[in-house]
Amino acid sequence: MFARRGPSALAALLLLCCYTTHAAAADLADKLRDDSELSQSTAKSFKRLMPVRFYSLLEQNPVANSTLSLRSCTIFVPTNEAFQRHKGPTHVLYHITTAAFSKDQLEKTVSSDMDGNPPLYITKSRNGDIYVNNARIIPSLSVELTNREGKRQVMHIIDEVLEPLTSLPTAKTEINNLDALQFIQKADQLTVGDNKLRTYRSQMALMKKESLYMAPGAHTFLLPVDEGFKITTRSSLVDGKVIDGHVIPNTVIFTAASQHDEPKTSAAFEDQLKVTVSFFKQKDGKMYVKSNTIVGDAKHPEGVVLSEIVKANIPVKNGVIHLIRRPLMIIDTTVTQFLQDNGENGALRKFLEVIMDAGGAVLDGINNLSEVTILAPSNEAWNTSSIDNIIRDRQRMSDILNMHIIKERLNVEKIRQKNANMIAQVPTVNNRTFLYFNINGEGADAKITVEGGGVNATVLQADVAQTNGYVHIIDHVLGVPHTTVLGKLETDPMMKATYEMGHFSNFNDQLNNTQRRYTFFVPRDKGWQKTELDYPSAHKKLFMRDFAYHSKYILERHLVIADHVFTMKDLAQMSLTTDNVVLPTFRDSLKMKVTEEAGHLHDEYASHEWTGYVITWNFKKINVYRPDVECTNGIIHVIDYPLLQEKDVVVSGGSYLPESSICIMLANLIMITVAKFLN
Repeated sequence: MFARRGPSALAALLLLCCYTTHAAAADLADKLRDDSELSQSTAKSFKRLMPVRFYSLLEQNPVANSTLSLRSCTIFVPTNEAFQRHKGPTHVLYHITTAAFSKDQLEKTVSSDMDGNPPLYITKSRNGDIYVNNARIIPSLSVELTNREGKRQVMHIIDEVLEPLTSLPTAKTEINNLDALQFIQKADQLTVGDNKLRTYRSQMALMKKESLYMAPGAHTFLLPVDEGFKITTRSSLVDGKVIDGHVIPNTVIFTAASQHDEPKTSAAFEDQLKVTVSFFKQKDGKMYVKSNTIVGDAKHPEGVVLSEIVKANIPVKNGVIHLIRRPLMIIDTTVTQFLQDNGENGALRKFLEVIMDAGGAVLDGINNLSEVTILAPSNEAWNTSSIDNIIRDRQRMSDILNMHIIKERLNVEKIRQKNANMIAQVPTVNNRTFLYFNINGEGADAKITVEGGGVNATVLQADVAQTNGYVHIIDHVLGVPHTTVLGKLETDPMMKATYEMGHFSNFNDQLNNTQRRYTFFVPRDKGWQKTELDYPSAHKKLFMRDFAYHSKYILERHLVIADHVFTMKDLAQMSLTTDNVVLPTFRDSLKMKVTEEAGHLHDEYASHEWTGYVITWNFKKINVYRPDVECTNGIIHVIDYPLLQEKDVVVSGGSYLPESSICIMLANLIMITVAKFLN
């Protein structure tokens, strides 16, 4: 009876078992036949989950029909949406195994019923999802029953059509269940698109690395295509260690199940050389692999290399293959070549477009530097209206682009060393423009931010190493403000103390007003820390809510409100003609003098000099740590010390008042006393 009904009836029964698991097949068949309403609803569910195309493949394939009728099996059924996305033929037997496996019983590999019995790889993501190759098993839709022959059968619904490795129609011989070495040797006869592996194949043979690719087990192989060897000398630099760095042994990684940015040990991991590989996805959906040479040697420098996956998830007998655009590990690419390679259709496409639209001189300048570090905005970083307004201004864009270029090799470790020595300021090739780095956390959890021209950017990918420097991919374009004074204050790691003080005193409320123009002298956190040494009792109360009024009074001294902003250059020019520049603040006025002084204001150990601004206020000299931080409604000058002096504060018996407040209170008290006397 079951054989007569064929796989169509079995598939419907399997779906029906979502409601009645493990029931007798005869009872289910009778119920399905007799209850027309149930049959109709089941058919609708079946149509939604199992497309007619796959359904008909089951019916038409005699091997599948026989297996479903007579044997134990597991069938992986793609959803209707999966078939809509799928291009090319469907191999139904690749979706069937000759043993029944519930989700918990699935082992790391199971043999498919396709010719040669190529394996299906079972992996589990961190959140517990189970994958068959690159397809996720939808957990709530797995079904189990026993057929007419008493054989246990299981169906799992998956979100992708499974794609085996197949040969081209023009191949002279049928190719089944190849290992990675056979794949490399026969790639020209396989369905891998226009991708060729001839250069890498030749180098692998020259280095006698065949055993690496024919090793039994389950591994991940990353194979650079011929496009990655446009530079003719590159292939000779792919030595045995570099080839080792393209293999992740004893681990199978399909892209959908990959843990992004989780480093895996490559075959190039030993005492003298340590290389890891990880996967990550860009916001545009493109998948990349990243090698990180943690410990290098004379021929293999330390650093990160990115490569786009051009064809992913090719299953072979001993693992999975991903074809990648260029070789991993640092070989011969300069920073300029990296930008060009990743600019055509890659992670930095928009950055290169803007460089070329600005005339290309920026790229020539980079090419002429023997040591260079680039802060490269991602493609998504350019999608803001504030950039659209200036992108056609070539001179402005040239200045902004040059703000992203540093004339030295600056990796994360060197940035960390600078921060440890309190030397966070780094000059760019843009005249008188500096970048300010901040690192929070250690290792893979470290968050790196960089500030330039009023913009705080987070480093998305650090230490992309080239032969003459580094590229750090960031999430915002520097020099194009996109936030108010309040937004900048809230997000900048160097201004946390000022933000907190203004937050609990409600001083910050006004700083989001886009109808005003603010010039805000913001003491950096280390500046407030210095006041703890000078005025320990007063410093403590500055950050207590009970004294919010007084904190607000002091902050108001730092905030200039006018119909335009005052840059440091403006203030220095004004100071040439007067002893004190008078600026309007919220309550009163601020008197200061600004001068330019040569020397290492922030970096006494630096090999280069620059001129910095110094504020003279109440006979105190205060260095301007970061001048001219632009915001959408004003400008911030980060200073090394607050505009604060000893007579500003009085601490006695738990009270804390600015001197002027005491004067006001005394005046009020006198007036009240006089009024009472007159009465």
